[in-house]
Amino acid sequence: MQFAKRHDWSFEEVQALYELPFNDLLFHAQSVHREHFDPNAVQVSTLLSIKTGACPEDCKYCSQSGHYNTELEKEKLMQVEKVLEEARAAKQNGASRFCMGAAWKHPSAKDFPHVLDMVKGVRALGMETCMTLGALNNEQSQALAEAGLDYYNHNIDTSRDYYKTIITTRTFEGRLDTLANVRDAGIKVCCGGIVGMGENKKDRINFLVELASLPQHPESVPINNLVKIKGTPLENVDDLDEFDFIRMIAVARILMPASHVRLSAGREEMNDQMQALCFFAGANSIFYGDKLLTTSNPLENDDMLLFKRLGIHPEELELDDHEAPHDPLPQSASAFYDASVQ
Repeated sequence: MQFAKRHDWSFEEVQALYELPFNDLLFHAQSVHREHFDPNAVQVSTLLSIKTGACPEDCKYCSQSGHYNTELEKEKLMQVEKVLEEARAAKQNGASRFCMGAAWKHPSAKDFPHVLDMVKGVRALGMETCMTLGALNNEQSQALAEAGLDYYNHNIDTSRDYYKTIITTRTFEGRLDTLANVRDAGIKVCCGGIVGMGENKKDRINFLVELASLPQHPESVPINNLVKIKGTPLENVDDLDEFDFIRMIAVARILMPASHVRLSAGREEMNDQMQALCFFAGANSIFYGDKLLTTSNPLENDDMLLFKRLGIHPEELELDDHEAPHDPLPQSASAFYDASVQ
């Protein structure tokens, strides 16, 4: 089989990939991966919740939704200097990208200037920056681009048909509008979704078709495995079969060959063997640290020990044409990896 970078995959074509014998699918995914990436390099990001809880959206998976009682402690927008302290610590611990998330429907005029200062400050540390703030208009997208934002995360979450089962306070088309605004401003896109929310195989395939059909593939594609939060409508949904999750990683790699495919939420429930298969299937990015917004994540040193066992190393950061960093820290991701596994 030969796989070219395309934006016109049909449902039937993607279904045929998804249903390949497992070994054949992983072989093809790994072959594609090696054409575009160092097969033993994994991009390492850290994610910080800069404003937690009381979100007006009703996403049925989310602990931060104000519609459900998840006993989450609500927090206002963090101070800029506190965010920069967290970014410095993340860099010292080996992260090359710093992602900041706020539980908003969209940024407010009052808070937005502080968000811009966060982007400028983290970028000045020599790290890539990523934010997820809800819906953005053209003006907000342009302001973030001028501040130096590298990536904007805005997930489509699931298939177009299943979306309305999961969220009613924001439309699927509205999410696509934000992605278009971000693209028009010159910001790279981080866009993926969540599996294991009770969707069927057809929904999972259509979710990947939607991502691969975007005018430009997202540079980062996070594939989240649902973390079931007590108090949300999905707290008792059936677990997704582990091999189906790995199939999602492999098909995403084939459909979007030049994108970073990220193991995101749900990684704490994966054993080392499952994570290793995900890396072999083409995953080459992880969130790193003991928490993802409000849910737990494997500890940093556990990740580096697994990297060592697999012969994997953190991907080195190559900054783009934004302003050069003026506060580099002496310990690179690779240096931290070397120190962690002694």
